[in-house]
Order: sequence, then structure tokens, then C-alpha cells
Amino acid sequence: MPPSDLVSTPEAAKALGVSSRTLQRYVKGGLVTPEITLPSGQYRWNVAKLRRQIGIAEDA
Repeated sequence: MPPSDLVSTPEAAKALGVSSRTLQRYVKGGLVTPEITLPSGQYRWNVAKLRRQIGIAEDA
């Protein structure tokens, strides 16, 4: 079971203000890397690390 600080792709996309599909395209394009990929192929994300990967500053 993934750690509790990891979220699903829809949750991560919502936190960034993009669609899940957009986030999936970012992965395929090599722009971002998920924290883990589950055996089912689903991704889990650490939102703080994801924001750093794409250069979005954390909310103050």
C-alpha cells in the first residue's frame, strides 16, 4: 500500500489545476516522473515533488 502522502493522478492533477489526461501526457513526454507506479499501471504522486518537477512554487 502506498504511503499516505501520495495521491492518485486525478488528485494530483486537481492540485495543479490541469486535467488528469494532461498529467498523463506530461509523463509520456518525459516532463514529470510519478513517485511510484503501481502494478496496475496507475501512478501515485507526491504533490510537493511534482510541483518542483514542473517549476510551480508551493502555496505560501
